Amino acid sequence: MPVVVAGLATSGLTAIAAAKPWFRAAVADKLAPGIREPQTTADMPLALALALVVLAAWGALLVTRARMRRVLATVGVLAAAGVVACVAVAPGQLPDQVRAELLPASGGVAVDPTAWYVAAALGAVLSLVAMALAWWLGPRWPEMGSRYDAPGARSEPEAVDADDPRAAWKALDEGRDPTDPTAE
Repeated sequence: MPVVVAGLATSGLTAIAAAKPWFRAAVADKLAPGIREPQTTADMPLALALALVVLAAWGALLVTRARMRRVLATVGVLAAAGVVACVAVAPGQLPDQVRAELLPASGGVAVDPTAWYVAAALGAVLSLVAMALAWWLGPRWPEMGSRYDAPGARSEPEAVDADDPRAAWKALDEGRDPTDPTAE
């Protein structure tokens, strides 16, 4: 399952990078006492939220069955595409946001992307590719056994023979109590 490992790694990288500042202004001037320090960095909170949706989709993909995997992968693809869109619009919006926060006298301050922006861009694109592969391949992946289903989803268990120790161990393996008189 290299797709799952790649998807978890890239969506994790994207989530971490989206939580960090993407653009930073190089301001060396000291302000006079009593003047509020301007914000010299900018980030994209929407990208963080969408990256966390992609990461959660990977967690849910691992424990669902074929049809539900396709639905979850669709949600993941849409969220990953949203992160890519955030990365695409960030250079046009975030530097202006930082410049607007700085004092008007500071004029044409250089606002540059950080390494976190580059990591988010790379992670977002790779995460989108991995989630698209999960959408395509996911329904063919192996599923968890029915023993992990909710108790109401399984069929009625058969009665345990009290004289057969193997039957008692089998009942324990299935999550049933072989000594419970109400279970029969």
